[in-house]
Amino acid sequence: MIRTFVKQLLSTVLSFLLVFPAVPLEAQDQQSAPAGSAGYAGQGAPLSADELQQLVAPIALYPDALVAQVLGAATFPDQITAASSWLQQNKSLTGTALMQAVDKQPWDPSVKALTQFPSVLDNLAKNLSWTSSLGEAYHTQATEVMAAVQTLRAKAKAAGNLKSGSQITVVEQSPQVIVIQPTNPQVVYVPQYNPTVVYGAPVTTPGYSTADVVATSILAFGVGIAVGAAINNSCCGWGYSYWNCNWHGGAVVYRSNVYYGNSAWHGGYYGSSATAYGPYGAARVGNAYNPSTGTYARGAETATPYGTQRAGQAYNPNTGAYAATHQASNAYGNYGSSVVSKDGNTAYTQHQTTARGSEASVQTSAGGNAAAATGAYGNSAAAAKTASGNKYAAVNGNVYKNTGGGWNQTQGSSARGYGAQQGFSGSAFGGDGWQARQSSARGWASRGGGGGWGGRRR
Repeated sequence: MIRTFVKQLLSTVLSFLLVFPAVPLEAQDQQSAPAGSAGYAGQGAPLSADELQQLVAPIALYPDALVAQVLGAATFPDQITAASSWLQQNKSLTGTALMQAVDKQPWDPSVKALTQFPSVLDNLAKNLSWTSSLGEAYHTQATEVMAAVQTLRAKAKAAGNLKSGSQITVVEQSPQVIVIQPTNPQVVYVPQYNPTVVYGAPVTTPGYSTADVVATSILAFGVGIAVGAAINNSCCGWGYSYWNCNWHGGAVVYRSNVYYGNSAWHGGYYGSSATAYGPYGAARVGNAYNPSTGTYARGAETATPYGTQRAGQAYNPNTGAYAATHQASNAYGNYGSSVVSKDGNTAYTQHQTTARGSEASVQTSAGGNAAAATGAYGNSAAAAKTASGNKYAAVNGNVYKNTGGGWNQTQGSSARGYGAQQGFSGSAFGGDGWQARQSSARGWASRGGGGGWGGRRR
């Protein structure tokens, strides 16, 4: 009962955390085409031409190089959120100083390039579901995505809403290709428009909010962004001038090479990992992102002759759900701790199994507590206290409850109370059973033979 509940909770936490780092992860290679460039390899059915037009509508009228940067960066939505947050914390940086600071960050070149256009980066971060869908579409249907951009440009031009001016120059190179470039090559203006009306017919983009754009079909422009430093290559090799669109080849171009974005994106899940082997064992670290749910995860694992250790974290900024776990095993047994938090409620769990038996405990931020243990000789016991103060206990099949009027036995025939069974000394009910939150976060690393992170030398 209570013991089963504790085990189920632990199992749920572990499965939630450890699945993400277990996703196969590959190194990035921007020069080779993903499987989807030769044939669709995404999840479900490929998007139709109309669906792709809906998806690219918010960016189709951007200058070509900016379209290229957005399509590439959309395959790294986790880095987009990180870069957007970083910009908010470094608003004082501008010009070359900003580019030099950005150049030190571990982001993809496409994401770094978008830091020169904070309004665009912020829009991608605020519409993360749409951004993820756009990135996956480009990764799996690059040629079709580029064609969708051209189709929309033709519609906007036919409707009289796409014209050359002091901010942009529009050139129709052929009936199938319309190029948009800055009128002043050293100053880029980002078009602001409502994608639902600018193309002459209603266009709805799922997951994208038009609350912050103009309500009419006319293109508007904010303050121009100076890109002279990037063009003159006074700092970095990922700036605006290094990006373009190959409309005839159907792909983004970066530094004169075809660019397909994040090649580690496998059907909507992607991340990175690294594994090292040595004379004392192996170690592995990884991170992952699930654009379908918006969940980020990271984990690490070590295996040595003295045992194994696993740690992981997962967080969903959309729902506020968070979980972390630390699990280990050695010659003396296995043990670990976990924490799960959502909607303001948090649960802390611990467990340990050795030759003496098993024990586990859970504590909630609402005031609930529970613990369960099984001795080496088959004796078992469990106790719980709810947030409302009700108490429950079970010993070797005998169940008791106390809702304020004293203890009453509800199951079993023995009249013995709990706490006097063999193999119970030093268990979850002892002095080290109801651990503090700090201990739960660390885990029982000092138990089971000293196999914690700070245990034996490796």
